[in-house]
Amino acid sequence: MTSMPSKQFPVNILQDSVKLTVEPPKGLKANLVRSYIGFTDEFLVDCKKPKEWAQLLYGVCFLHAIVQDRRRFGPLGWNVAYDFSQTDLQVSALQLQMFLNDSEEIPYKVLRFLVGEINYGGRVTDDKDRRALNTMVHFYVAPETIVDGASFSSTAEYIVPVISKQSEAIAFLKSLPLNPHPNVFGLHENADITSAINETDTLFANMVSMSQSGGSKGGAGSSKEDIVAMKANDILARIPAFLNVAEAAAKYPVLYNESLNTVLVQEVIRFNRLLENVNKSLKDVLKAMKGIVVMSESLELISTSVFNNQVPEAWFAVGYPSLKPLASWVVDLEERLAFVKKWLDHGHPSVFWISGFFFPQAFMTGVLQNFARKTKFPIDTISWDFEVVPHITDDAPKSEDGTYIRGLYIEGARFDSDAILMAESRPKELFTSMPPIWLKPAANRKKPTEGIYECPCYKTLTRAGTLSTTGHSTNFVLMIEVPSDLPQSHWVKRGVALFCALKY
Repeated sequence: MTSMPSKQFPVNILQDSVKLTVEPPKGLKANLVRSYIGFTDEFLVDCKKPKEWAQLLYGVCFLHAIVQDRRRFGPLGWNVAYDFSQTDLQVSALQLQMFLNDSEEIPYKVLRFLVGEINYGGRVTDDKDRRALNTMVHFYVAPETIVDGASFSSTAEYIVPVISKQSEAIAFLKSLPLNPHPNVFGLHENADITSAINETDTLFANMVSMSQSGGSKGGAGSSKEDIVAMKANDILARIPAFLNVAEAAAKYPVLYNESLNTVLVQEVIRFNRLLENVNKSLKDVLKAMKGIVVMSESLELISTSVFNNQVPEAWFAVGYPSLKPLASWVVDLEERLAFVKKWLDHGHPSVFWISGFFFPQAFMTGVLQNFARKTKFPIDTISWDFEVVPHITDDAPKSEDGTYIRGLYIEGARFDSDAILMAESRPKELFTSMPPIWLKPAANRKKPTEGIYECPCYKTLTRAGTLSTTGHSTNFVLMIEVPSDLPQSHWVKRGVALFCALKY
């Protein structure tokens, strides 16, 4: 018996029953075996184009295994972990069989649309994931798949076979490597390290969440209360109580030709809201531990988070997205406040630290507004042009149009500052710094079709989160065109992205 979630379903039946779930097997090899177990011998030969049918069916099964197993790489594989099902594969296989039987020429465009946009794409909610899915569909459902000796990897094990019996398929698939190289997924070899780190982080996070707040004793015999008090006092000593909003508004008034004044004042207001929350909650925790005020549930949660070196949830409600532990988060907050303070004291910087903003989209909109009001072009006709400037420094002259930004990190690749091109990551180098980028506003700009990779830029490594007003990711900042001598599909399958901040 199966049941969709329903309030009308009797709870007693659920409590007294044995619950079973069918999860997709882990591993590329196991996924392929499971797919072919669902096909009969009659189904494998029931087509007017037997060779094309066998190879394209293998391509669709391989695609299904790839989209399932890419989930273990976390956001590097998919921004959102989708639950693709065996039904997606079965429908795709039936459609492939139907079109091969009914068409003289293989309608690749139709097949790609059905598989990429409907069967599998119907589950995909993130537009960057949709781009990655369609890139993979174009690779596996392609004329190259039915070429003799075609392979889905640079290694010889993943050639495309012509299979007409289930037993042949199972025997062939069992000869595949148990642990495939990340290159099979289109990923760099560093992706295995990322996958292992993600699993370890998840394991430790679950262990911490199940622990009883770490016990009564800390390091060197200190009690939990002593450690929390020490950390709380340290944080209170390092961060200011507030930034002077009135002074900022007076020094940087609202001007028609300088929208960044408004951006700065808004940033100060946001930081003040966070600083007020942090200062008040830590002072209340210290009072509660002394018995001056009642230790409420919310204060207990903040105390436990501070003890476990985690950023309290209450701070996230008024703070900026971050994956850092508490110690690193405080250092990051100090750097952000120093960036804003320097801006307040010395005027608009030549090179902006994009990672220091609460809301970087507002900053970029302000730059576009300045250009639109200066040139009299409608702002909806203006878009960004990009130029990587590796040797720009913080004391460089300000850009007349646009702005320089720094502070981004790149995952899945690196940037070669000598060649001014995207390049493959070095072994065991998961993240590298991106050189400064010149954001240049341009009116009625035509986007280049080659020589670049449209690289998504996010605030944090999760790449997830949905904005209720637009449906786009709250983590997403903008698409940046990075020079490349390889096709976009190469970097899309690599999962290459830029980030404003890392985990540590």
